[in-house]
Amino acid sequence: MAWSKLKQHLESFLCPALYGRVEYRATGYRYLPDKAGLCYIAVDKKNVFNMSDITTLIRWYQTELDIKNDSDIQIPINNEEIEAVRKDTKGIVPEDRLKVIARSRKISEYAKELLSAQSSLSKSNFVVVANKFLSISIEESIESNDILLNILALVDRRVGKKRILNMTEKMKLKHPIVQYFYELRLSTL
Repeated sequence: MAWSKLKQHLESFLCPALYGRVEYRATGYRYLPDKAGLCYIAVDKKNVFNMSDITTLIRWYQTELDIKNDSDIQIPINNEEIEAVRKDTKGIVPEDRLKVIARSRKISEYAKELLSAQSSLSKSNFVVVANKFLSISIEESIESNDILLNILALVDRRVGKKRILNMTEKMKLKHPIVQYFYELRLSTL
């Protein structure tokens, strides 16, 4: 499906209060086929969710630091992870340091997962996910772990006031950009 047709379909599903505020934008390079172009979602003419960002590596490091320095984030460490560190260090590291190393490893993995979910999107992936959104039920889109499917479902007119209000607890576990779109939708109720 061509981008303009896909954009029309997606915008036809927008909640009436968000129509004109939320826009799907894409740039392409006709004469440079090796360039994927940019694809992003804009809210009130501001680029909110960029799907092909070249600063990924810098942001991954910053995300890891933010997670390490945020005392509110509790990342549980189990005995198997501590044993894996003990095995890797051949048992010469003190017990209290093992927990610190295991937590640090888990934080790095968590940051990588967050960032890969956030920045692995490109224009072609957007088109694939948008087509998937148009072909599956709204419930599947809401329950999905895909950030873009969640966003498309949250701004959809088929998701009513009661369902939006009942999602509060579920949204606390989602990616910050999904939470942003949830708050945006809540503001329209």
